[in-house]
Amino acid sequence: MLLGFISLLLTVFQGSLIKICVKESVTHHLLPCEFSSEESLSGGESSSNTTDLTSHNRRLLAEEFQGKGYCAAKNKVPLLSVEALHHLHIFIFVLAIVHVTFSVLTVVFGGAKIRQWKHWEDSVAKDNYDAEQVLKPKLTHVPQHPFIRGRFLGIGKNSAILGWLHSFFKQFHASVTRSDYMTMRLGFIMTHCKGNPKLNFYKYMIRALEDDFKKVVGISWYLWIFVVIFLLLNINGWHTYFWIAFIPLILLLAVGTKLEHVITQLAHEVAEKHVAIEGELVVNPSDDHFWFHRPRIVLYLIHFILFQNAFEIAFFFWIWVQYGFDSCIMGQVRYIVPRLVVGGFIQVLCSYSTLPLYAIVTQMGSSFKKAIFDEHVQAGIVGWAQKVKRKKQLKTATNGSGEGKPPTEGSAMGIQLGRVTRKESAEEILPTTGAHV
Repeated sequence: MLLGFISLLLTVFQGSLIKICVKESVTHHLLPCEFSSEESLSGGESSSNTTDLTSHNRRLLAEEFQGKGYCAAKNKVPLLSVEALHHLHIFIFVLAIVHVTFSVLTVVFGGAKIRQWKHWEDSVAKDNYDAEQVLKPKLTHVPQHPFIRGRFLGIGKNSAILGWLHSFFKQFHASVTRSDYMTMRLGFIMTHCKGNPKLNFYKYMIRALEDDFKKVVGISWYLWIFVVIFLLLNINGWHTYFWIAFIPLILLLAVGTKLEHVITQLAHEVAEKHVAIEGELVVNPSDDHFWFHRPRIVLYLIHFILFQNAFEIAFFFWIWVQYGFDSCIMGQVRYIVPRLVVGGFIQVLCSYSTLPLYAIVTQMGSSFKKAIFDEHVQAGIVGWAQKVKRKKQLKTATNGSGEGKPPTEGSAMGIQLGRVTRKESAEEILPTTGAHV
């Protein structure tokens, strides 16, 4: 949607864009390839004739000459030509295809890893139906619990620096174990829905992940700002396309480390307070474990990482098809190969480690998402809230200003739910009891 709108804007304002004039010396320094003054002087007429010939078959030939004449009258040159805008249209299309493809591959491969957790969820349901297992009294020795042993005890795990290092390397192998899943699942249920201990946490997590990645597939306006900055900084000798490839890699490693460290913090909180507890080990989910107390920041970072990685690959193929592999814009092979290797590594790590970590760890916040309800339940709540809002508006219109009467309990709840349903960015509901799936 946004890509089509941007493409439409480029077409509508094409006449104005080609009239943006700059000094000719500026264009000599903003080129992705080395500028040759000798070729420019000796081939001025021939290049002009070539431009006339190649532009003869274009529908917007008149606009191109109009832009050149407009800038020539000011002793300047156009910043963008019609041909450059045409290439930009092609790049927008390629970027859209690559971004959607990479996002789908990430969800498919990540979902394959997450589906392995279904066996753990099924084992919990089987234990719940075992009467002897449920009624049997249990005393949990905290230091002996598998979750604590894997996350708290051991050499260096009491050190903050070594704890972060452990979290960094943990994301590459067995990022989420069975004890991690079971403990975080129980912590979520005991915090947010004690009234429904048989909640299918796996189904809730999958629905929440699907809702989140509907936004990841899209391309937000702030991502286009990054594209514009990159294209302006792609100057000969800077190798911007090479250095910028490491931005998503660094962010991905930071996100994976942070998510692993959240699990470690949950283990530390329990281990530092208890030696033995009656019943199962329960962790305490909280927004305080996340950056700026906002778990949703992780989703924005993953969105940027996937987009930037797709941008790198799309830019590579666009240059290859449009100008050829040996083009000076493509750059040297020693800069191309690391970019492709980094892009592949990011795709694999994000699919098999970061995405599964995000799916479960972001549920350890202070509130749960609307995906905890089935779709028909969500539709019922939204419909009820809208009816209450309409009744309140009708009552207000009937009674004039309302004569200062305080709102009833039902209308107040309708207003709150109305705000929740309208605010798509939050998509979180305050904790309550008795939530059902």
